[in-house]
This record gives sequence, structure tokens and C-alpha cells, in this order.
Amino acid sequence: MNKIKLVIADDHNLFRKGMTAMLNQIPDFELIGEAANGKELLELLEKVTPDIALLDLQMPIMDGVEATEQIQQHFPNLRVIIVSMHEEDRFIIHLLEKGVNGYLLKDSEPGEVENAIRRVMADGFYYSDFVSKALHRKVITRANPPAPLFNSKIQISPREMEVLQLLCEGLSTLEISEKLFVSPRTVEGHRLRLLEKTGTKNTAGLVAYAFKNDLL
Repeated sequence: MNKIKLVIADDHNLFRKGMTAMLNQIPDFELIGEAANGKELLELLEKVTPDIALLDLQMPIMDGVEATEQIQQHFPNLRVIIVSMHEEDRFIIHLLEKGVNGYLLKDSEPGEVENAIRRVMADGFYYSDFVSKALHRKVITRANPPAPLFNSKIQISPREMEVLQLLCEGLSTLEISEKLFVSPRTVEGHRLRLLEKTGTKNTAGLVAYAFKNDLL
């Protein structure tokens, strides 16, 4: 069995231990390290190679935002899920634009945490209903009306737009391929072209970009 290797960074020891106990109950999850702040996490990553890092947003010495930036620079293959108590839309949108792969609230149910980890591992991103609503509120509260797509500097084909719409709805590559009656490889090709055209780092950043720039 190939296990999903995880690390946790959170300055609250009680929360960290609780997450550890929960994750250790899942047979194909393996927690390979813990850290109390971003600096400790980066030092840990010099010694271990996890698949996913679960990061708190507010930590002493180095917070989750700075740690994410350092991870993307020095450990680009590591996927990041923020686990925070902050519900403000601005935090969520900002972090998605930074390229995090998922955002969970600290009061999330264990089943959602497990699902998020599996989705991020399989598809590279996870959007809870809470995050999706935050993205939609970003669009609704914009002061200016959406600009017509044909005026955009980014030229997106009708098929790419279909793929983008479904990605924003939280569908996986396989689910999109089944819905559009094309191969997963074709969907992945469209996704990669969208990343290139928008200059985003991953699917999470692409979706945030789409909502921020009224591409939908």
C-alpha cells in the first residue's frame, strides 16, 4: 500500500496532537513529522519528503503565508493545505492566489479533512463548500461589472472555458472527462494551457484567478 505522507505545522500542541491522533487512524496516511512554526517546518523538510503539508495560518517566527512562499520556492512538489480558524474571505482568496492547494477550517469534521487530503493528493486541489462560497462572494461584491470576455487579454477557447467552469465547480479531471466525453489526458492538456495563459501555479490558483478576473 502506497501511503500518503504528511507533515503538520501548528503552534498549538493540543491541536497538533489531536490531528496526529486522527490521521494515524487512517491506514494509508503516514504522519512523518511535526513542527510548531514555519521555520521548524522548513528545517524538517530538509530531512523528510512528505506529499502534503498541513499548515496553520498564524504561527510565531514564521507564519503559514511565508512558509507557503518558501515551500513553493524550495519544495515545489509539496502540496499545501491551510488549516485555520480564520473564516474571512480575504484570507482564503489571498492564499488561493498564492497557490495553496486547499483551505480547511479548524472545526472541520474528520471526514472532510480526510477527503481534502485525498482530493489534493489525487487532483491537486480541494474546495469545501465554504471556500466555494467565499469565491462566489468575491464576484458578487465586486464594485465594477464584469468585463466582457472578448476584451480580455487572455484568449480562452470555448472548450477551455468549459473545463475552467467545471474546475471552479470542484470537479476532478476524471469527473470532467466523463462529463465532457473526452479523455482525462485531454482535460489535463486544457488545464495546463489555462495555467500557462493565466500565469497561475496550480488549479487552486487558477480558480481564484478566474473568480477575481471575472472569467466566468
